[in-house]
Amino acid sequence: MNRVCSVFRQILNVFSRSEFEHLARKHGAERHARGFTCWDQFVAMLFCHLGRAQSLREICGGLASAQGKLNHLGIETAPAKSTLAYANAHRPWQLFESLFYVLLERCKEVAPKRRLRFKNALLSLDATVIDLCASVFDWAKFRTTKGGIKIHMLLENQGLLPSYAVITEAKTADIRAAREMTFAPGTIVVFDRGYNDFLWFVTLTLQGVWFVTRMKEGTRYQVIERREVPRGGAVLSDEVIELDLDLRPYDIELDTPVLFRRIVVRVPDRDEPMVFLTNHLDFAASTIAAIYKERWQIELLFKALKQNLRIKTFVGTSSNALHIQIWTALIAMLILRYLQLKSRFGWSLSNLLAMLRFNLFTYRDLWTWLDDPFSPPEALPEPLQLSLA
Repeated sequence: MNRVCSVFRQILNVFSRSEFEHLARKHGAERHARGFTCWDQFVAMLFCHLGRAQSLREICGGLASAQGKLNHLGIETAPAKSTLAYANAHRPWQLFESLFYVLLERCKEVAPKRRLRFKNALLSLDATVIDLCASVFDWAKFRTTKGGIKIHMLLENQGLLPSYAVITEAKTADIRAAREMTFAPGTIVVFDRGYNDFLWFVTLTLQGVWFVTRMKEGTRYQVIERREVPRGGAVLSDEVIELDLDLRPYDIELDTPVLFRRIVVRVPDRDEPMVFLTNHLDFAASTIAAIYKERWQIELLFKALKQNLRIKTFVGTSSNALHIQIWTALIAMLILRYLQLKSRFGWSLSNLLAMLRFNLFTYRDLWTWLDDPFSPPEALPEPLQLSLA
């Protein structure tokens, strides 16, 4: 007799079933549901990502092939293709968005804090476009012959966890989504030149939020102070500047002008130096350069998301189905990160996902397997045979 349930069931134990049911009632997700619950839908979509299923047929067929093991997952039977398609098209995707943030708090409890040069919280802000077929996804107009959506995301660099995400049309400007985000005072936000907006820079400064970005060519400014830099080092110049901008049309009155720093740094393997712009006047210039280098972590997150999970091809064509698939992909990313953090084995994300795919319905202790994946399973004790008188 097996002592544990399947690996897939143990992964689902990360979620509180009662908490999931509470979220489903909060969003009214099971209104008019007839036998196919939100939990059944969630298990099917999570199997889509962890099992690398390519279509509705593979999702439903893959679950149906493990029919004797589905009761461990909390579902009675594998869904029909039409049932899953209808649920993805009509049930609110906000349920899975809420579930993402519940799991995020659980991951933060076990995520170790990376040691940075400062004590402030560091967030990387960026967006990525997912191309869609314009004739199939006719609601996602982007260009003449191509559709698309855009995922705007914040990455918490100290724990390397995605902390916020919003999905918009691909034609939505990056800065438009950024203006709607709020940050705690003292937070450092790093982003690229796609978020160049002087009014937003002033707003962040007045809110006590620090930022680091690259300065666009042609920016007009006045030098207020030139600071000394070490000779022969990577930092070429460090200047305190005032940007040439008129705030009167925005009804903003300042008692003192808002000052910024312009830092020029020589970067290896680049012909031209990089010019950074920041509103933090106290950090060393080398620290500002190191902060911008941390922005690469969100690029690695987008790369891992697109290479390992199902967000480039979709099993539904409606906007609601697409949102559900992306949010469940982000949930799967947090699950993988949670398993990495709890394991003592040096898993890479792609290797962990591949090994999980091979063992989803294997009856082994998940946490023992994570620490030592290539050891044979523990032998079961032989049944005790009683002797007759």
